[in-house]
Parts: sequence; structure tokens; C-alpha cells
Amino acid sequence: MNFHGETRSNETHQSTTDPDARLARKSGGHESKLAYCGNVLIENRNGIVVDTALLQCSGLAERHAAMIMVERVDGVERITLAADKGYDTHDFVKEMRGMNVTPHVSQNTKRQGGSAIDGRTTRHGGYQVSQRKRKRIEEVFGWVKTVGMLRKARHRGLETVAWVFTFTATAYNLVRIRNLMFPALQSA
Repeated sequence: MNFHGETRSNETHQSTTDPDARLARKSGGHESKLAYCGNVLIENRNGIVVDTALLQCSGLAERHAAMIMVERVDGVERITLAADKGYDTHDFVKEMRGMNVTPHVSQNTKRQGGSAIDGRTTRHGGYQVSQRKRKRIEEVFGWVKTVGMLRKARHRGLETVAWVFTFTATAYNLVRIRNLMFPALQSA
């Protein structure tokens, strides 16, 4: 078939080798690629992965994954959740507060309707600390893509790729714990 000039979407196109993969793109200027939405929840103090979730790509997959992972956190103590501007929606912030979670989400002031994060969150020193520490998550994804070799999935099917993603995050934790216990070995 000739698809020249047609708009491609998940409704019109499907992978012949991996029907669970969905078309997704990083931003408006990038091309769409078949992918999964891998998400991790880390503990900010040491950068240890606490939970993983791999979902089919959609415009809401990251926020759904955050809700799923927060629900699985044990305990009744209030926790904080640091995240980027993509999570700054009124629905997500309201849901997190209802789940006994303080959302330390970056403010998206350019969005119509304004940010869902207001002064009651940003006035605390913990908010600024969370914004600095949340960048640690990029270390996890960098390691998973390079050392863990998951830049391109070598397996097919949502369950199998999710298992490999969790296994790779576990391997990252082992390396991270070793580096925390023996800092001199990091350069070796």
C-alpha cells in the first residue's frame, strides 16, 4: 500500500511484529515511532528504583503509570511525588492530593488555564529540593538505555517487555547500591 500523504495514527497503522507497540513521539517536532511507555518511581534520597510500570503509549500513559505506582506504595504516611511539567494538570494534582500524596510537579505556566500547582506547594523548601532531585530519574533512564540495552526493545509483547524493563531496573538498583556502599569503586 502507498501511505504517502496520509496521516498515520494507532487507528490506521499497527506493527506486524509487535501488535502491542503504539506510535508515539517525544515532542511535536519529532517523528512517531513504535514504542512502549516505560515509567519508574524512584526514592529521591539515594536514587533507588522503587517501582516500574510499562504501559502502551497514549497521551495519558505517564500520568496513569504514576497513579498505579503511587497506589502500590506501602504505608499511610504522606509522600511527595516530584515530576515534570507534563504532570501539571488539575485532574492529576487533585487525584494525587486525594491519594495522600503531595505533588511536587514543575509548574507549567505557559499552559492555558495556568498551573495546577500553587503557592501552598511551592512556598515550602521541600518543593525546591524535589525539583533538584527529580533529575536523578534521568540517570536511571540513561543507564537502562545504554548499559541495560533497552534503547530498542529486543522482545515483543507488553508483558515480556515489561518483565525485561523491570529486570533491567533491578540490575540498575544492584549497581546503584554497590556504588552507594563503596564510593571508591565508582571510578573503577
